[in-house]
Amino acid sequence: MSHEDHDGAQDCCAVDRRGLLTVSAFAALAATGMSAPAGAQVLTAEIRETLTPEQIIALILKGNARFTSGTQRPRDWLAEQRETAAGQHPAAVFLSCVDSRAPVEVVCDIGIGQAFNARVAGNAVNDDILGSMEFATAAAGAKVVMVMGHSACGAIKGAIDDVRLGNLTLLLARFKNAIEETKFEGDRTSKNPAFVDAVAHTNVRKSIQSIRDRSPVLRDLEQNKKIAIVGSFYDLESGRVALV
Repeated sequence: MSHEDHDGAQDCCAVDRRGLLTVSAFAALAATGMSAPAGAQVLTAEIRETLTPEQIIALILKGNARFTSGTQRPRDWLAEQRETAAGQHPAAVFLSCVDSRAPVEVVCDIGIGQAFNARVAGNAVNDDILGSMEFATAAAGAKVVMVMGHSACGAIKGAIDDVRLGNLTLLLARFKNAIEETKFEGDRTSKNPAFVDAVAHTNVRKSIQSIRDRSPVLRDLEQNKKIAIVGSFYDLESGRVALV
């Protein structure tokens, strides 16, 4: 969510007339130094307030585009650590998987203090996750809740195979409904990557619905257009993040 985008503002700001990436928003970002290298890339409350949830989503995807093209921001991590030590103003909260190949901050080129990230196998929703999201939004001001699944998810494979192992058994049981509700013609086993990914997509959609159903706080914030709740999917092979 740090942005040098004043250099390519004309490209980004032409997204549509609904104002996903407006010139004024990017001018405000550039004016703060967010577009400068290294230590200037700290998200402030003032910058966050200029952004709508839709603009933040677009910036997340733009960060992923930088990642896939190998043009990530040069960062001074120590400078970011020091400049955020006294406070944080993250723009988004992610629910993503513990998979070591899918670190949101890396694949979306996000710096320190710019996003919350709750990680659990299969990006499963539970009461603690919901409470964390409520803190991130209602208390800390984040404007986007993004659930991010990924391809070849081991948790989804385990649920398909009905794996039973200690506390993992209960966790994997959370994905059974996603398996049953996935419409798919062909081999419905964990050995079929297409089926695994189809279930993972279903799981993302079900997670979003669960967030809305189980958290009146988040549901009300979304209905009042204070936040956006969205799903996304990270492809391990291409490195791309797409909205679900």
